[in-house]
Amino acid sequence: MLRVFREVLAPACLSSDSPRFFAFIPAAATKAALVFDTVVGASSICATSWLEASGAVYAENEALRYVADLAGMGPDAGGCFVSGGSAGNLSALVAARETATTRRGDRPARWRVAVGEESHSSITSALKVIDCDPLVIPSGPAGRMNGDSLRAVLSADADPSSICAIAATAGTTNAGIIDDLAGLAAVARDRDIWLHVDGAYGGAALAAPSVRDRFTGIELCDSLVVDPHKWLYAPFDSCALLYRQPELARAAHSQHASYLDPMRMEGEWNPADYAYHLSRRARGLPFWYSLAVYGTDAYSEAIEQVLATTRAAAARVDEVDHVSLIRDPELSVVLFRRPGWDDAAYYAWSRRLLDEQIAFILPTRWEGEVVARAVFLNPNTTLEIFDEVLDTMR
Repeated sequence: MLRVFREVLAPACLSSDSPRFFAFIPAAATKAALVFDTVVGASSICATSWLEASGAVYAENEALRYVADLAGMGPDAGGCFVSGGSAGNLSALVAARETATTRRGDRPARWRVAVGEESHSSITSALKVIDCDPLVIPSGPAGRMNGDSLRAVLSADADPSSICAIAATAGTTNAGIIDDLAGLAAVARDRDIWLHVDGAYGGAALAAPSVRDRFTGIELCDSLVVDPHKWLYAPFDSCALLYRQPELARAAHSQHASYLDPMRMEGEWNPADYAYHLSRRARGLPFWYSLAVYGTDAYSEAIEQVLATTRAAAARVDEVDHVSLIRDPELSVVLFRRPGWDDAAYYAWSRRLLDEQIAFILPTRWEGEVVARAVFLNPNTTLEIFDEVLDTMR
């Protein structure tokens, strides 16, 4: 069967840890994380509760503590690991909705969530699942949701008390833009609205001192998601879901049944209480093990390396005469255009790069125009590799 995988299945798949993988949001798990993922898979651990998996849950909580401290969420913050940003955003918004219902004492005809124009598609999907409507806040030319725009929209809204959450983004998927977290947090505080931050991709850059100030205000959020399987070098699938006040999430998510009662002991931490799941894999352990093996400084250095390569790539686009930079990268996404190309030319170019195994890079749309998009997350991706990509556009 391994031969079938090697000769039949694997050739029909793409490895997202390649230094030539620039599409979507790449991933590049460390060797330590990959090895320990095998250990987790072979151990038959059901990490639903402290009763079943206290050792695994304790270690996962240490990894969650690292992320919470990067964000400055405070010593009481906690949560669990879920499968990805989609599951994390959904679970956090359920907690926000239920908390708003408790505070208000009843439900409006429809709860709503304030979202930015560039928020991730999983936010829209989550709102459909939980029967809430989006209140879209204009982003303006900067491409980010900001506090002034949010405040103006809420002041003019006919029913602002129906807003149960603000869903901010710390690193949009398309362009790597960070919302005005401090401004949004001020509005959330003034109006007593839950602030959720989707940092699934960009939140890892909290570990990089060179860009930490761009996240000012994230320490005031009520919930946060960061995906270690993206920029924190863990294997799929892993999302750190954190709450400033975990007891609010527990009130929203705890499942009750006679056969579950024995696992509910005073003071014990059950991951099943902090998301919509029950049975779960100990998916935070590979990340925890990698942190323990390499140390947190190595993570900061790797992320800084990626940011430096991104800046160098953007500078290279500016230097050459056959392509042009659309915007300076805020994190690790470079958007650029090839003047004279139509939509079909971009897609043909992308297909040729993959066919020739030069790189995997896909077009996107920016302000209605098809453009090229390169995402840097692998510290082994070099400027020379990106130069090869640019040379194919001549």
